Amino acid sequence: MDTIDIFMFLSYGLIIGGSVLAVVMPLIKSLGDPSSLVKTGLSVLALAVVFFIAYSISDSEVLPKYAAEPFNLTPGLSKFVGGSLLTTYALFIIAIVGIVVTELNKAIK
Repeated sequence: MDTIDIFMFLSYGLIIGGSVLAVVMPLIKSLGDPSSLVKTGLSVLALAVVFFIAYSISDSEVLPKYAAEPFNLTPGLSKFVGGSLLTTYALFIIAIVGIVVTELNKAIK
């Protein structure tokens, strides 16, 4: 086994460990303050609603070129990817509008 392989496996372990800790530690911290769990739950619910709306309006059309090998794209997967992209676009626009409104609010005050 090469040293590069060892470092690759070590980096995989660190990424997985960091991801798990990034999810678990805030949950442990918020157990002392249950109202923060309600805010988090409402945020997750809002994100789910945005995704559901985007998924509902996305198209499930698959071109024959992408339905064959090597892509094997199905209509369901196409609809999911379309919904994910529309959700990303919507959240990006919401973030930009939020930044602009915040800066205008600071400029007025």
